[in-house]
Amino acid sequence: MGTRGDSRERQRSGSLVILRNVTEEDLPIFFEHQRDPVALRMAGFTSRQHDAFLTHWRTNVLRRENTNRTIVVDDVVAGYIGSWEQDGKRLVAYWIGREHWGKGIGTRALSEFLVLEPTRPLHAWVAVHNVGSIRVLEKCGFRRVAQESQQPADDEVAEVLLTLGAPRS
Repeated sequence: MGTRGDSRERQRSGSLVILRNVTEEDLPIFFEHQRDPVALRMAGFTSRQHDAFLTHWRTNVLRRENTNRTIVVDDVVAGYIGSWEQDGKRLVAYWIGREHWGKGIGTRALSEFLVLEPTRPLHAWVAVHNVGSIRVLEKCGFRRVAQESQQPADDEVAEVLLTLGAPRS
């Protein structure tokens, strides 16, 4: 959950985006977001069952060494954003409820989160067909550095790796 406090950004339209610490009360909302079949296809993920979802969050995501925030817009939980270490890389990911797509929330939340997460380089794996998330990352300074095979196995999704602050070669 981290120890850093809330951050806020006001959109031109007046909506206030707040990044705050994740609470136990947020988890059922995150669970419902990850059950949305349209969002799952877009992200290239499969949904977890309720108990598996809660276990994953409580034992893997909400670890002290990770940085996680709930994204709140106009007093409504819109999603989450977080970072963690995996395979020697610091990764970032976010999930915005579909009812909040297309409003600039992802871009504003990621911009604010990058102030909280100082590690560079910072990496994000994204399904190649998830043009919206790729665009959010690119608006925030991430650049494409690698792409997995265009022809993944039947149960896999082709992904692209984007990186912020990669060392120049």
